[in-house]
Amino acid sequence: MNIIVEGPVVAQKAPKGMLLHCGAELVSKEQLWEVPTPEHTETWYPLAHFSVFAEVQTQLRSCGFIITEQAHALSHDGQRYFGVLNITLPGRGIFEWTWAVGIRNSHDKTFPAGLVAGTKVFCCDNLAFSGEVQISRKHTRFAERDLSHLTARAVGQLGSRLRNLDDRILTYNETNIDDQRAHDIVIRALDAGAITTTQVPEVLQEWRRPSHPEFLPRTAWSLFNAVTEVHKRVNPHTACRRGEALYGLFDTETGTHGRN
Repeated sequence: MNIIVEGPVVAQKAPKGMLLHCGAELVSKEQLWEVPTPEHTETWYPLAHFSVFAEVQTQLRSCGFIITEQAHALSHDGQRYFGVLNITLPGRGIFEWTWAVGIRNSHDKTFPAGLVAGTKVFCCDNLAFSGEVQISRKHTRFAERDLSHLTARAVGQLGSRLRNLDDRILTYNETNIDDQRAHDIVIRALDAGAITTTQVPEVLQEWRRPSHPEFLPRTAWSLFNAVTEVHKRVNPHTACRRGEALYGLFDTETGTHGRN
């Protein structure tokens, strides 16, 4: 498998939206290459973190995506990897958010390699992910041999999800809500597992007095970002799961169709 990694080394300054948590370390893409991959067993063949990232990068570029920014983090002594690539397409148009692709992989059998589509808001670095696409359900014997094919298929599914996100967010932006409805949605977010009980006051604080003036308009998009602002303080895998629940809730509240 020939993988060519191009592009400049990204400055390793932890962006707010990287979702780094206690015990995680921001690393360069070159450092991913140095992470040892455990020996395989008869039933488990782990994939190298660098191979997963590099193949995703290659497939994104082959589909015409431009990678504008990237960040990589390791946790649990390098056993778990999570990366975020900000991407776009030529002629996509101008929005207040960019597309983001989350990449994850593990060497401790916690989860298989996978991708997740999402968005990152420019003014605040808020990240929100919606729905994972697994590269491989588990690290089986031929996982490495089939990595290119499996990643190409995953990136293909990801493309339609990313375009769908733009339409959904535009609808959120056009949906006005008052305080009473906002409070009701926050409780629904709690019921849906998008936030926890302890996060309810934080979300309401962000809604009532936004940290960023861009979210002063009383819209579903402003409330959505009140939640994702709070999500910065949870680990990336939890944020991915809660982001999917959050998008599902706001799709229902705004009457958005054509979900992922």
